[in-house]
Amino acid sequence: MAKAAKTAQKKDLKASADAKNWTKVIRAVRSPKSGAYTFKENIVHKDKGADFLKSK
Repeated sequence: MAKAAKTAQKKDLKASADAKNWTKVIRAVRSPKSGAYTFKENIVHKDKGADFLKSK
């Protein structure tokens, strides 16, 4: 079995550190025709989450 390259491990650490700055935001939206709820999902930066929920 081959060993993993050390450079790949360093890149993974950087990617995981950057991934902590993003979050998945889910917003319920009511359909004007049927009145049923649908859900809008986006992955946004953690600082922009409130802005996404305020927008229509």
